[in-house]
Amino acid sequence: MRVFTSRTLTAPLLGLAGLLVTSCQPDADILKQQAVPGDTLPSNFPTPAYALETNPPDRATFELGRTLFYDPRLSRTGDVSCGSCHQQSVAFAHADHRVSQGVDGLLGPRNTPPLQNLRWRRELLWDGGSKNLETMPLAPLTNPVEMDETLGNVLKKLNADADYRRRFAKIYGRSPIDSYQFLRALAQFTAALTSANSRYDHYVRGEAGRQLSAPELRGRALLAQKCTPCHSTDLFTDETYRNNGLDREFSADSGRAHITSVVQDRGKFKVPSLRNVTKTAPYMHDGRFATLAEVLAHYDHGVQPSPTLDPLLRRPNGQLGIPLTAQEQADLLAFLETLTDTEFLQDRRLAERQ
Repeated sequence: MRVFTSRTLTAPLLGLAGLLVTSCQPDADILKQQAVPGDTLPSNFPTPAYALETNPPDRATFELGRTLFYDPRLSRTGDVSCGSCHQQSVAFAHADHRVSQGVDGLLGPRNTPPLQNLRWRRELLWDGGSKNLETMPLAPLTNPVEMDETLGNVLKKLNADADYRRRFAKIYGRSPIDSYQFLRALAQFTAALTSANSRYDHYVRGEAGRQLSAPELRGRALLAQKCTPCHSTDLFTDETYRNNGLDREFSADSGRAHITSVVQDRGKFKVPSLRNVTKTAPYMHDGRFATLAEVLAHYDHGVQPSPTLDPLLRRPNGQLGIPLTAQEQADLLAFLETLTDTEFLQDRRLAERQ
């Protein structure tokens, strides 16, 4: 499932037998001594859009959300979970898939975006089709090429499972399981997907023994000079929608205009974060670039003109794009490597329970 793209989400469904097995050994019993991920806000991050107080993290609800995230029964066919398309090892993107793949092998129109630092997102999906972390899963859940299920059917499945009934009732104090409980529990897990422990984070927070090399520092300076404001703040996105010159026309996908119906929004897509970007190939909203080298080459000499092209990609001399020498591209790639958060990619608390 691609997350949470208006047309990309997916989530697998587990078989009933799998649920019954799960009920014998709830996650809370296994992770008894571990803290809830993402319950502390990184000091180098801006104010989150989904505050901790909005849905205070607690271990039982987080673990319930994790079970839901990896449960393929949430899809119509019972074989596609959120975790099917959002894989932890690649920052919850979908490895080696240009576009999302949902039920019955159907392909969506867009690349599965990574799921990280969603607590700080004021609008979600490539086109901003969702404005709330709690309701965002409804997009992939009901999309016919993603999970193709209805919220009503999902609730029926959950209420038919004794372990789910027990866990929801223990947390929310009432039954049957309703949409509020389901979406709040799932949001506890997605809000916890915080990536803030890359080499860059340790360096910028001044933590002991964390240094960047000369090429990495040159790459950081270049990013600030040539790639902002689009990739600004320590989230490395300004959360805007921009046309970055991929195409001359947008009949295949109008992007932000699909939501707003505004002509000036045609061809614009959400600026993605650069965190863990070395792990989230392929790139762009349609996954057209397989490598970061291809991405940098696009900005150097591949930008296409169109009426909504971002003004920052028009140079005073009339040429398009962002000129980058071979050395500059090498330095940028070196810096982007420092944004890889191995701790996040390997945190067992975020993995599917085996």
